Amino acid sequence: MPRTTGTYATTSTLGESVRAFVPRPLPPADPLLAPTCFVDLNRQAELALARLAGVSGLVPSVEWLLYSAIRKEALFTSQIEGTQATLTDLFDEEAGLKVRNTDDVEEVTTYLRAFRWVQGQQRDPQGLPISVRLLCEAHRLLLDGVRGAGKQPGEFRRSQNWIRGTRPGNAAFVPPPPQQVLDLLTDLERFIHAADSDLPPLVRVALIHAQFETIHPFLNGNGRIGRLLIAALMEHWGLLAEPLMVLSGYLKQHRAEYYRRLSTVRTEGDWEGWVSFFLEGVAAASAEAERSIIDVASLITADRKRLLAAPKAGPISYRLFELLPMMPRFAVEHVRQRLETTFPTASAAVKLLEDLGILAELTGQKKNRVYSYQAYVELLSR
Repeated sequence: MPRTTGTYATTSTLGESVRAFVPRPLPPADPLLAPTCFVDLNRQAELALARLAGVSGLVPSVEWLLYSAIRKEALFTSQIEGTQATLTDLFDEEAGLKVRNTDDVEEVTTYLRAFRWVQGQQRDPQGLPISVRLLCEAHRLLLDGVRGAGKQPGEFRRSQNWIRGTRPGNAAFVPPPPQQVLDLLTDLERFIHAADSDLPPLVRVALIHAQFETIHPFLNGNGRIGRLLIAALMEHWGLLAEPLMVLSGYLKQHRAEYYRRLSTVRTEGDWEGWVSFFLEGVAAASAEAERSIIDVASLITADRKRLLAAPKAGPISYRLFELLPMMPRFAVEHVRQRLETTFPTASAAVKLLEDLGILAELTGQKKNRVYSYQAYVELLSR
C-alpha cells in the first residue's frame, strides 16, 4: 500500500471548488523513510562532493571558480522557469556592454543578489538562520524590480495558486490553501533545525526541497527560492563549503523527470524515488563541476605560460590576465578602470594578449571594441 504524504482541503477560487493538497510534516511516515535505502547513493554523492572540494585547489583563486559556478547556477535555475538569457549575456551585462534579453538577464542578476544575501547571512554570526524570515527576504530580493514584482515580493501568497493548467480546475497540481502556508513552513523550519534526525544531511536536503515546492508559498519564484534553499542547506550542514556544484544544470537537463519525481511524492508517496533522483543529481553535478575545474585550470595554466614566455609582457599585462576569469568580456575602458591606468597602457596590454591568441576582438570595429577570453567563455558555456 503506498504511503500517504498529505491530505486534501476543498477550497474555492475563481468561482470553482478545487482540492488543494496539504502535505504532512516531515519526515515521511507510515512507513518511515529508511536511511538504509540510500546508503550507496548517499555515499557516492558525499564522495563526489568531497572530490569537488579537493580539486578546487588546482586553481590559484577559488573566487575564479565561484564567479562562474554561481552565475551558472543562477542562469540554469532561471532557465528552468523559462528565462532565455545566456552566460555571455550575463558577462556582457556585468561589463556594461549592450545585451539582448535585458529582462531575462535582470531576472538572473536578482537571483545572484538574493543568493549572495543568503550566503552573507549564513556567514555572519549575527545573520539570520535558515528560516521563514530568511526565505521571505530572499524572495523580496529575487522579485525586486523584475517581472513578478507585482506578485507580493517577500510575502506569502494570500490567494490560491496552481501549477500548470489554465485554471485551478485543470491544473496539474494545486498547493495548499493560503491560510495554511505559514503553519506548514513553520513545521518545515522545525524539521531543518531538529537535532534528533537520524537521516543523512543530503537526504534531508532532498526532503526539504520537495516539501517547499509542494507548499509553494509565494505567487511567483517558488522554484528559484526552493533551489536557492538547496545551496543554503548544503553550506549549513557542511556538505560543501563553497557553492561550486551547479545542481540546477542537472535539474534543467532532466527537467521532466525532476517534475515527475516531485509529483509522485504527492500522488503516490514515493519519497524514495525522489530522494534517489536527487542524490544521483548531486553526484552527477559534482562530477561535472570537478571536470569543469580541471579544464579551467588546464586552460589558465597553458595561457599563463604563453604570457610569461612573451618578451613584451609586463606587470600590466600580467595583472590583466589575472582579471580575465572574473572579467571574461570587456571593453578597453573597463580594463583601464579596473587597473587604474591610462587608456593607452590598457590598450597595449589588451593588444598583447590578443596577439598571443588569449583574447579575441568581437566587433571588428576600430572604436568601441569588445574583447573576450573566448576559450574560457566557450569552456564555461559547454
